[in-house]
Amino acid sequence: MPRFPGRLFAALTLVAVFGLAGCTGSSSAPGPVAGDGATSTAGETPGAEATTPSSAGDASSTPAASTASEGAQRLPLFSQTVASVWAGPNPVSGRAYIDALTAAGFDKAAMQVTADESTIGNAAESIEFAVRLSDECLVGQVGPSIGDPVTTVLPGLSSGGCLIGQTRAIDW
Repeated sequence: MPRFPGRLFAALTLVAVFGLAGCTGSSSAPGPVAGDGATSTAGETPGAEATTPSSAGDASSTPAASTASEGAQRLPLFSQTVASVWAGPNPVSGRAYIDALTAAGFDKAAMQVTADESTIGNAAESIEFAVRLSDECLVGQVGPSIGDPVTTVLPGLSSGGCLIGQTRAIDW
């Protein structure tokens, strides 16, 4: 007879769990919460415009210029520049991306980049770089661990930057 109370408790627990599962108060599908540190890809962050090099020149992937933010308007050029460096001889060199973005007309003083090497001197699995545009950031990520380059528009951080964590000085 000791099994009966345990089974009853388990059954009541399941009923309570399933009963409360419908009480979320939201009709949208679950996804990352803004500011949770999740890596953004196309469609994950509300309001973020993301693209890969294959869609960078596709006019249907960007909103109309009259309603698009500065970040959304400049994302195609950013993405195209990133794709050209990725296809070149230094695909995982932060300096190569910063130099190419500067040559494309982006403000070097508004950029951030992560290190090309790990703390023990190994090549980085991926690097990130960003350009601050008003209250938005154009952010790119490249590296052998992620495949094709990823570029997106994200909200700027309240600290004034775009990237969380340690970045290296752009002193060249």
